Amino acid sequence: MVVKKSTQKKAVQKKSPAKAKKTAKSTKKTVKAVKARAEKDIAAALDTSIETALNEDSTISQQRREVLHEISDLKEKLRHRRIHGNEDKKKIARDMLERYTGHEIKDFQKQIILTNFHYYVERFNALLPDAHYTQGSAFKASSSKKAKVTIIEFGVGSAMAALIGELLAVVEPKAVLFLGLAGGVHPSLDVGDFVLPIASVRGEGVTQHFLPEQVPALPTFKVQKFVSQILVEHGLEYRTGTIHSTDYRFWEFDDRFKLNLLEERVLAVEMETAALFVSCFVSKVNIGALLLISDCPLKEGGIKTKQSAKAVFRKFTDVHIELGIEAMADIAERGEAIRHYQW
Repeated sequence: MVVKKSTQKKAVQKKSPAKAKKTAKSTKKTVKAVKARAEKDIAAALDTSIETALNEDSTISQQRREVLHEISDLKEKLRHRRIHGNEDKKKIARDMLERYTGHEIKDFQKQIILTNFHYYVERFNALLPDAHYTQGSAFKASSSKKAKVTIIEFGVGSAMAALIGELLAVVEPKAVLFLGLAGGVHPSLDVGDFVLPIASVRGEGVTQHFLPEQVPALPTFKVQKFVSQILVEHGLEYRTGTIHSTDYRFWEFDDRFKLNLLEERVLAVEMETAALFVSCFVSKVNIGALLLISDCPLKEGGIKTKQSAKAVFRKFTDVHIELGIEAMADIAERGEAIRHYQW
């Protein structure tokens, strides 16, 4: 019995190496299969990731193309609303400008002065012997080929200011200067002071048709810079700051309105600068303004009357118009290119 056990034990011992070899071979095969399957899974996952990334990139590119197309479409629609981008509107505007002023397009010079008052036109005609004066159905105009300047009396208020700002686009002027009168708000201002506005509060109702309400009404910097140079050369002091433009007449008797002016920290109040700055900006017209303080309504007895208005015109407006003519005539001769960026 003992011998048999020993024999059986030896038999078992003889089988163990073969079994171990077979097990190792099976394990190696299994590892190889697992490795191959893992590599296959990784490759498949990588292919899927690449395909997903390409699809996402394609989607993003498509979305970007759609956005760019929408922007391009919007810009074209905006251009079509403006005279410089709409030939039909330009044709009507040219006809309207000639009809309203009595001038033909060829009469307009590339430097233009805008005014609310006929006295400025009369003074222009007196100072420039070659002035060609016309009266149209709504405006009055006079042009000097020698000085290379045109002056237009366009009326009063933001609606007329916006209209003339658009119409001037057909002339394609180098520079436009508004010579306006304003009521002083800041206590340091006196009648006869000059103000070069750097911005205008859009307190009227017309500019909403041109630009969103959050866009400020700004003059063309280089026009203001050139006019300031003329003032300095003449040794004249001037103020710069923000103006409030309104279409509200008799605001002088509205305490809430006056309080709002003080809270805005504006220098003065008038009726045209915001409309001119905005309408000219969207029409690619370079615009500046030199304002003359004609009254100081917040001071006691400061509201303009017929008598005080005559005194202002007698004492200050000659200098005002003469500065305007000089600035526009000089900008024609020695002014650098005004607009220094592309639209």
